[in-house]
Amino acid sequence: MRNSSLVKCVCAENVTGLKHGTEAKDWEVRGERSEVGIKSYEDLEVYQEAYRLVLEVYQLTKGFPKEEKYELISQLKRAALSVVLNIAEGYGRGSAAEFKHFLRNSLGSSNEVLVLLKLAKDMGFGETERLIHDYELLGKRIYRLKEIWEKKRD
Repeated sequence: MRNSSLVKCVCAENVTGLKHGTEAKDWEVRGERSEVGIKSYEDLEVYQEAYRLVLEVYQLTKGFPKEEKYELISQLKRAALSVVLNIAEGYGRGSAAEFKHFLRNSLGSSNEVLVLLKLAKDMGFGETERLIHDYELLGKRIYRLKEIWEKKRD
């Protein structure tokens, strides 16, 4: 489905990744994306949350042991960065099919971050519980957004 086509979505809770005020129980979009207040990837809540979380991952890894610099630290930073970058790149591609593809990639990277954070926790490398919780929620939101876009066709 092109951006100018009619799209109807039913959102039970705000896990869609849409900016507050655009996620009413039933919303209908006619015309361009901008008509629902989504003018760029930066308007997507999943992008905003992923961006915030990647900054927190970078802060967390500053306290990791130096010998993990090229192992866990590097892998965790790359995976966290991949989540937000895939959302931005996919949105910018301009087609529903490509956006869905990049959302799947973003979800995979989010799962990778979760595994790495759990490893860091088990190895005693800092307080990761809140970040684990936040990435679990982010993964659900990316999945829900992907489901909504799955209903669209190019």
